[in-house]
Amino acid sequence: MAGLIGRKVGMTRIFNDEGLVVPVTVVRAGPCPVVCVRSEETDGYRAVQVGFEARRVRHATKAEAGHAAKAGLEATPRVLREFPVADDEAFEAGDELTVELFAANQSVKVTGNTKGRGFQGVVKRHGFTGRPATHGHPMSRTPGSMGAGTDPSRVIKGKKLPGRMGNNRKTLSNVEVVRVDAGRNLLFLKGAVPGPRSGYVFISH
Repeated sequence: MAGLIGRKVGMTRIFNDEGLVVPVTVVRAGPCPVVCVRSEETDGYRAVQVGFEARRVRHATKAEAGHAAKAGLEATPRVLREFPVADDEAFEAGDELTVELFAANQSVKVTGNTKGRGFQGVVKRHGFTGRPATHGHPMSRTPGSMGAGTDPSRVIKGKKLPGRMGNNRKTLSNVEVVRVDAGRNLLFLKGAVPGPRSGYVFISH
């Protein structure tokens, strides 16, 4: 049940054994060192904490550096993430997890932050049709009425209005692993996964 942390490289397409084109997302995942192991006796649940990439020494706090040194790591990981583990899985601090944790034709769960769109209006953010765009209409992309004025004399919670769009945590299930390149620490995942290029993604069984 353990997983990996990676960075999204980009999208491309490959040909499968039948000669069909398959769109894939390339993710550079791992190697991820095991920083901490959670157990039911001490923590009340079973999980493994893994790290990814290295943080600069001057950017790491003493607590983070000590936590990494306790696991025998030379550098402090830039990203930490916990993944649940099954009862029959055993890990120790200092172990290294690679893309060989997964295999081709396997289904995985991918989590990442979607692309941030900034402050957007209701047409782009919620798909509003908009108001008349001809004859000099002054408000072609405004949301329109906010509701009744006298009762309840306020805007109802949940009203679709302009605001920040994107940059939300998104999880995709049953994403197929098309190919595993252990030599370059690459995973080829079928279709698109959340996030921009170079964005962090978390891959688990």
